[in-house]
Amino acid sequence: MNKNPLETYRETQIKTASQGTLIVMLYDGAIRNINLALESLKEKPRKLDKISNYIIKAQDIITELIVSLDFEKGGEIAKNLFSLYVFMNRQLLDANITKANKPLEDVKKLLAELREAWAEIVKKGAGANNEKGSEGVNIAG
Repeated sequence: MNKNPLETYRETQIKTASQGTLIVMLYDGAIRNINLALESLKEKPRKLDKISNYIIKAQDIITELIVSLDFEKGGEIAKNLFSLYVFMNRQLLDANITKANKPLEDVKKLLAELREAWAEIVKKGAGANNEKGSEGVNIAG
C-alpha cells in the first residue's frame, strides 16, 4: 500500500528530529488541537464529538510530554513541568466537560510560552545535543 506523501514526510521529519525539536512539535500539535476545539466551539450547531476529539488529542499529547520527562536528569525542572502538565490536563478535562473556552485559552497560553522557550533552546542547540529523537515520543495524536 502506498503512503500519502505528506504522511511519509512527517514520519521522516519525526524520525530524524532531535529530542528538543520533537518536544516543540508536540507543543505545536497540542496548540493546533486546542485551536481546532476553540473554532469548533463557535460552530452552530456545536458538534460535541468533534470538540471532544480535539480536546482528547491535546490531552494525549500532554500525556506524551509527561511520560517523556526524565526526573533523574531534569530534577526540579522536570518536577515543575510534571505539575504543570497535570494541571493542563485537568483544565482540558474541565473544558471537555463544560465546553468552556477559558480553560482551553489558559492551556493554550501556557503551551505557547513553553513552546517558545523550547524553540529557543533548540535554536541555540542547548539541551538537545542534536541527538536523534526518542522512539517513545508519539506526536501522531
